[in-house]
Amino acid sequence: MAAASNPLPTALPDQWLDTLPLPHSEAPPAARQPDSGPCLNWFFVDLNSYFASVEQQDRPELRGQPVAVVPMMADTTCCIAASYEAKAHGVRTGTIVAEAKRMCPGLILVEARHEIYVDYHHRIVEAVESCLPVTAVLSIDEMACRLMGRERPLLAALELGRQVKARIRERVGTVMRSSVGLATNRYLAKVASDMEKPDGLVALPVDVLPEALTQLTLRDLPGIGAQTEKHLNDKGIRTMHDLLAMESEQSGQLWGSVWGERLWHWLHGEDFDMAETEHLKSISHSHVLAPDMRTAEKAWAVAHKLLHKAAMRLRSNGLWAGNIGLAVGFAVPREQHAPVSRFGVPTRGWHGDLRLSECQDNQTLIAALSRLWAGRPAGPEFDQPYFVGVQLTALVPDRLHSLNLFDTLDGAQSRTRLMAAMDELNHKYGLSALAPATMLTAFKAAPTRIAFHNIPDLF
Repeated sequence: MAAASNPLPTALPDQWLDTLPLPHSEAPPAARQPDSGPCLNWFFVDLNSYFASVEQQDRPELRGQPVAVVPMMADTTCCIAASYEAKAHGVRTGTIVAEAKRMCPGLILVEARHEIYVDYHHRIVEAVESCLPVTAVLSIDEMACRLMGRERPLLAALELGRQVKARIRERVGTVMRSSVGLATNRYLAKVASDMEKPDGLVALPVDVLPEALTQLTLRDLPGIGAQTEKHLNDKGIRTMHDLLAMESEQSGQLWGSVWGERLWHWLHGEDFDMAETEHLKSISHSHVLAPDMRTAEKAWAVAHKLLHKAAMRLRSNGLWAGNIGLAVGFAVPREQHAPVSRFGVPTRGWHGDLRLSECQDNQTLIAALSRLWAGRPAGPEFDQPYFVGVQLTALVPDRLHSLNLFDTLDGAQSRTRLMAAMDELNHKYGLSALAPATMLTAFKAAPTRIAFHNIPDLF
């Protein structure tokens, strides 16, 4: 599962819409003039309850039913998606299956079918592009489009939003609902897309930003999770009003990085090219092992495969890793009263990491993973690994990467060409087309899954 920004489950109360000027909601037909009103720059599409909606679209008998998509049929795993009928009972992404069954007795569990989610993704992109070009595919259920020329006036952008939503229903399926956000920058367009779910259409032109944003909570902003919220609270920032009242320099000092100043400018409606400032900060994959896979040999095979996937993503994004981490959870007998994991398994955990010279080739990464694996705890109480996770951090984009002084240019280029050729074959024929023999036992036990914030073309 890829590391990502905090999801935004909270929708704005409908009451605040009554306080906004008429042009930003549904204006009467006589008032609709395509070239009038403030202008917007970004159009953000977010598919609602994507995996569950695909299942309901593909299997009509599931429509109108509480559905949860799960990675495997086990009470100890967690829901990776829930339909809105299930969400009405409190079931959410990340809810443990046993708890979800208790909350929603009629819950229908569906094992994830990631190939079909990728197929629907490509159909949705084609539907959107029949109305306007997609600038960036941000995840399997999110994409952003830059508005140009006559698309930018508010009323024209709202009409375009209605067209895109209708085109998705026409070309992909009537169950496939989407929320569209419109704003002057991509960050605010993402915020707008989360304000009204399901099936929302919200615009945030500059003139309504103060009124609209103060209705949100800090956690409604992408990039603000529980820990960041606590940090802000400790600094006296408890509401959006507090955050918006700061100056740009204060915001930078508060966050302790340039991201704080960027956030200030985004929240005030300013737009600038994010390409030079935005790249993944970490790449991670993890897997809960089935009971028959809980041996050291099989867990190593799974860890090896997870690294293989992470390395492909690293190269696909033009990144270099400066650190590698390995996490292993070990199941223990219940009578030992060990802490219980969120999967319901009594466990003790271990984590190790190594600094690397910036690299992206499998040979270096596998050697580092082997060192970490050799350093894991030993003894009878560590004989049953039930969870494995691999993480690449300290990521550097191509433009900032420096060649290792102890490496030769020819050698580095040769490895780069080799990795590119292997990745091309694995993209075309599947992840197991070219892979180390030590990970072959893991393919059936740890099938490829799609994290919400992956670009799905990778697999």
